[in-house]
Amino acid sequence: MNQNTPAPLSPRPLRHLSQNQRQLMSAAQLKAHGVGAAAVQEQCRAGGSWQQLLPGVYLLHPGPPSDEERLHAVLLYSGRAPERRGRPDGVPTQHAPGRAPYSDTMVTGLAALALHGFSAAPPLSSLDHIDVLIPRTRRLRSTAFARLIRTTGLPTPVQLKGVPVTPVPRALADAVGRLSDAGAVRRLLTEAVRGGHCEPAAVVRELSQARLLTRPHVIDAVDSLLAEGRTIAEDRLYAMVREHGLPDPVWNVDLRLPGGPHLGGVDAFWPDHAVALELDTRAPRQDEDALWSEYARKREHLERLGITVVHVSPKKLRESIEQQAAIVRTALMASGDRDPAAYVVVLPR
Repeated sequence: MNQNTPAPLSPRPLRHLSQNQRQLMSAAQLKAHGVGAAAVQEQCRAGGSWQQLLPGVYLLHPGPPSDEERLHAVLLYSGRAPERRGRPDGVPTQHAPGRAPYSDTMVTGLAALALHGFSAAPPLSSLDHIDVLIPRTRRLRSTAFARLIRTTGLPTPVQLKGVPVTPVPRALADAVGRLSDAGAVRRLLTEAVRGGHCEPAAVVRELSQARLLTRPHVIDAVDSLLAEGRTIAEDRLYAMVREHGLPDPVWNVDLRLPGGPHLGGVDAFWPDHAVALELDTRAPRQDEDALWSEYARKREHLERLGITVVHVSPKKLRESIEQQAAIVRTALMASGDRDPAAYVVVLPR
């Protein structure tokens, strides 16, 4: 025998399974362990110890799969699991912390919301289908409990419980697209905002891109969502003024020139400093450009009259309230260095 001939590679033992995949493997992974198609069929025969959950995806124990195994089965079926380099002893290495074990796929819809911790989403065990997002160019079909949703561009996933999951706004859009129960839609959207998962504008943007804003029950839920989001943002604004020692403004007022035109409403106004504050709660809809133009015209008009306008978004109030308080304080302190502003009439809104 030629001494230069390398020894054949021995199959990697099946006991070295990925902790993330539990006892679940794809046909390609089994082959890498030296288990051929004939051996797989033998194990999956009636009364065997293995079972096929999805095309090319096998559960290496009898009995029903767990919720985690169903999730990983769908991801194994729909995604591309990158090859792992094995150690010299043939044992596959683990993924680096935080690195997604799947590519070109992620859990979305109600399953994703359940993983995000939504109490309004059904538990994973009660879902007949697990929705996954894949690129539009992939040649796969929905089958069994794996339901594929195609998209032209995948969002950046969030890693939850070892699986890639769509961000909340996209998961909501994919879930709402399959729900006809107005109450269920309203509960999911409300929890997204009330639970601090995301801002209303991000949700509306995804619903708009999914062309769901023409459905009456979705429109009604969005109106409630925007009202909910504004109420929460206003509460944070009141807390910012109170907790950071800002002078009390007059709240929710309309500004008007004496005997002249209406200048617009503002959420807070400090008359002695000629500083106005507006909560930017615009939601991206089909008329977003027109809304933005009106918004910008009002700001420019007020600033020409010597009134400083501070814009605060609900997201900034949630994530950096101290910074927003500092911005308002700076505007108030700078008022003494400016020319006197035009006199305006302040009316309740």
